[in-house]
Amino acid sequence: MVNSFDKYRMTFDYHTHTTFSHGKGSIEDNVKEAAARGLKAIAISDHGPGHLTYGVKRKNFAVMRREIERLKPLYPGLDIFLSVEANIVSVGNYLDVREEEKEWFDFLIGGYHYGITRGYCVGNWLDNRGLAPKSVGRSLLAKNTDMTVKAIYENNLRFLTHPGDKGRFDIKEIAKACAATDTWMEISTWHSHLTTEEIKIAATEDVKFIVSSDAHSPERVGSFEGGVKRALEAGLDIERIVNIEEK
Repeated sequence: MVNSFDKYRMTFDYHTHTTFSHGKGSIEDNVKEAAARGLKAIAISDHGPGHLTYGVKRKNFAVMRREIERLKPLYPGLDIFLSVEANIVSVGNYLDVREEEKEWFDFLIGGYHYGITRGYCVGNWLDNRGLAPKSVGRSLLAKNTDMTVKAIYENNLRFLTHPGDKGRFDIKEIAKACAATDTWMEISTWHSHLTTEEIKIAATEDVKFIVSSDAHSPERVGSFEGGVKRALEAGLDIERIVNIEEK
């Protein structure tokens, strides 16, 4: 068990949420916290517009872009990016962000969530609670993995958020796709995925990892300890985590 993280630091946090989806702070609130923590970069990555209850409204992409551009000269020591945590779905380009909307963002990240249509949400929700037959679980494993792999190959994702969360996924197959496309795999400090065992499985492929706060309030921006703890428990070389370094 690792008890101290004083020897490590996070260099950038690319997964933070604001009031444009269901975070509790503004874009500038997150930026201020990132600057105070000495981060080199931050990305604002609110939930994709396909989420039924708290997805960012498509009309706000331009509003968010303008705010990012306003803040850049005010925080010269910090790189500020606009991203979006696109929802993985089972149709179209396998994300809830349209091709013509991608130009608003510096890069895309993507992950699986409940609260979307055309993504097997009801089945996954029931299966996670032991309320679905085993045959349904096996079918969901194949379906979830297939749409995730297709989302990776058909979109230029910077990284995959909390792989393995909210459903059954073949982490080995997903890691292969991430390695082939240079897509990082997230070790979240907000969710429990990647778990320690999932990190071990993913690490057998030539894939890079990122630790993210998935901050839903400004004070959590830059949080990394839980993710590093699981990485070390899995025996992962810290050098494979793109935004964690030793002091």
